[in-house]
Amino acid sequence: MPTTTSRGALSLAATLLTASVALYMALVAFGNITDFGTNRDFVRHVLAMDTTFKDDDLMWRAITNEALQDTAYVVIIIWETASALLLIHGTWLWTRPDHAHARRVSTYGLLMVMLLFGAGFMAIGGEWFAMWQSENWNGLDAALRVLVLSGVVLLINHLPDRPVGPSGHLTD
Repeated sequence: MPTTTSRGALSLAATLLTASVALYMALVAFGNITDFGTNRDFVRHVLAMDTTFKDDDLMWRAITNEALQDTAYVVIIIWETASALLLIHGTWLWTRPDHAHARRVSTYGLLMVMLLFGAGFMAIGGEWFAMWQSENWNGLDAALRVLVLSGVVLLINHLPDRPVGPSGHLTD
């Protein structure tokens, strides 16, 4: 008797979870575009380090030029938008028969999200610009939530197909 795979439920999970991160990133990008000023202020405060402990050993890292701050913010929005578009495309691909292509595209989108929130917000914002010291402009908890969610979705997207025998049990 022919074997099938157990991927049906996993494909559904990958589709819905990829769609969830795609929706989140699309809403984040949309919010940053339509309410540009709110998170621009966030980025400006983090880069200026104006609400940190003002340690002379760290303050040399501050970027106070508003044009550079705004450029960084626009780059963040472009990155968010690109990752949302990749994840939307990946979600659509999960509904198609070519799951290898869906996995690849979704992986790129999820890695973009993880790089933004892990390397960008947690490492650069949190550590280099000492965002952790700020009571008012600290986005580390939110960044961690998105990083963990994206990582879980990435893992689910990469769970292996396992053949199912005629009795419905997984085989090796």
